[in-house]
Amino acid sequence: MTLQDVQLVIFDCDGVLVDTERIGPEVVAAMATESGWPLSPAEVRHRFLGRPESYLYEQIRAHATAPIGPEWLTEYRTRFRDAFAARPRTMPGVGELLDHLDTRGLPYCVASSGSHERIAHSLSVTALQDRFTGRVFSADDVSFGKPAPDLFLHAARTMGYAPERSLVIEDSPAGVDAALAAAMRVVGYSGGPTEADALAHANLGVISSLTQLVAGS
Repeated sequence: MTLQDVQLVIFDCDGVLVDTERIGPEVVAAMATESGWPLSPAEVRHRFLGRPESYLYEQIRAHATAPIGPEWLTEYRTRFRDAFAARPRTMPGVGELLDHLDTRGLPYCVASSGSHERIAHSLSVTALQDRFTGRVFSADDVSFGKPAPDLFLHAARTMGYAPERSLVIEDSPAGVDAALAAAMRVVGYSGGPTEADALAHANLGVISSLTQLVAGS
C-alpha cells in the first residue's frame, strides 16, 4: 500500500478515525426494537453501515409499528453521543498515520455520513478536533449521501484537489461504492467490525491496520 501520487487523503469518521461502529449499532438496535422493528446490532451494521442518518430515519419510519416522528432522530443522537462519550476511543494507528501525513505535508480531511454535530462530538471527545479544523464534510452538505459520490466530490472540490488524486479510507461497502463512483482511489479498512470480504471491491485493496499506510509509503 502506498501514498505515492496522492495529493489528498479523505477519511471516513465512524469506524476509521473513531471507534463508534460497535456502539452505534447497539443504540440503533435497541431503539428500533423499542419501536417495534426487532433488529440485532449485526443486522444494523449490515443495513446501515456508511449510510446517512436520513436513510436510517426513513427505514425506521417504514418498518416500525409505533409512531415515529423527528423526536426519534433527536433521541438517537442523544443516546449515541452519551454512549460514545462514556467510551471514547480512536481506532488503532490513527495518531501515527496523521503524524505521518503531517510530516509529509500531505493534506487530509474527513467526509462522513454523520451530521456535523455528531462528527464534531466524536472528534472532540477523542482529542482529534484540532487536527481537522476547517476540513470536516458531512452528508448534511450534499443532496445525496453515500453510496452516491456527492460527499467525496464536494470534499475534494472544497479542498482544491482532483478526484483522481484523492485517496479515500473507508470501512463500509457504501463508502467504497461512493469513492469508486467519484473516480477516486479507495482503501478498504477492516480494522473494525467490517469483514475484509465486504470491502474487497476497493480499488487499492484492503488493510487491517492504518499503520500499513505508514509502512507502505
